[in-house]
Parts: sequence; structure tokens; C-alpha cells
Amino acid sequence: MKKILVVATGNPGKLKEMQNYLADSGWELTLKPEDFEVEETGVTFAENACLKAAAVAKITGNWAIADDSGLMVNALNGQPGVYSARYGNTDVERIARLLRELGDNKNRQARFVCAIAIANPQGEIVIESEGVCQGEILFASTGDQGFGYDPIFYVPEQKLTFAQMSPEMKKSISHRGNAIKALLPQLITI
Repeated sequence: MKKILVVATGNPGKLKEMQNYLADSGWELTLKPEDFEVEETGVTFAENACLKAAAVAKITGNWAIADDSGLMVNALNGQPGVYSARYGNTDVERIARLLRELGDNKNRQARFVCAIAIANPQGEIVIESEGVCQGEILFASTGDQGFGYDPIFYVPEQKLTFAQMSPEMKKSISHRGNAIKALLPQLITI
């Protein structure tokens, strides 16, 4: 029998990715209660992941997993960072704002960062991990896969944006994939 792991997100794209990563983990993933929101007051991705995992575990009485991830752009002093999801109301608005703020800046270096936390049913954080994927910001969107900033995040080693990659390729190199690889050995022993 699979154990329940509540995913502390309202983002269907993130849930789908999480299900792909944890398909063989022995856990059944479910969404957090729709009307339950956790305010992200942390100043780091790790702090926000821990806040969300602990709160969702306590409210549901189940194990919970939360991540906080975002895009950090060197020329913008690491912005949008923990505010990546709040940089606009839609993916299109967020991308437009980022490209507008970068302008013609030649420094396009960026990285996606993902921090993941798992809390037990009492709300205690028992596993934490972090993953990073280095890349560059393009001047315009390319590709139609993924979500968020994927169409403008270019990975030079692959010569593709996240939005041009197959789900399998993205899973193998992404920030979320790297963070999950780091925590999976611990998760399967719970």
C-alpha cells in the first residue's frame, strides 16, 4: 500500500513534475487542501519550503513535501529569486517583466534553484535538499513545453531551453530533478 505524501502546492505544473520524479518512490502524491494557503515569509528558498511542508503536514496529519524554487539572474542581483512566482500575475507577465528589466544587458547568466523539505505528520522537517541548474536568459521565448520561465531559460550544454526539452531530459538536469535526486535515498527509507 502506498503512503500518502501531500504536495504543498496549488500549481498543477509543479504537481505533475513532482509525480514524474517520485513515480517509483512508493508514495502516493495528493494536492494540499485547495483553500489552505501558507504565506511564504522566508527570505530563502529553503525557509519557504520548510514553512510550507510543516504547515501542510500539521493541517492534514500526513507526510508533506514542499518546494520553493525560482530563477536567480546575475545581472539583477539574484532577482526575481524568492519572488519568482510573484513577479507578475501570469507566466507571460513574469517573462515580460524579466526581459524588460534585463533589457540589452549582455550578462544573461542565471540559475534555477530548488529547495525541498519533507515534514512528518507532526510538522517536523525530516529531510531537506537543494538543487541548482545553471543557464542563461534568452532575449525571447523559445519552445512550448513546461511552465513559468522555461521558455527563456537556456541551458548551453543541451543547446535548448527548458521549454524545448522533453520531460525526461528536463527531469534529468533541472534544479528540481537535482534536489529530488539528493533526497530520494532518504525518502524511500521512511
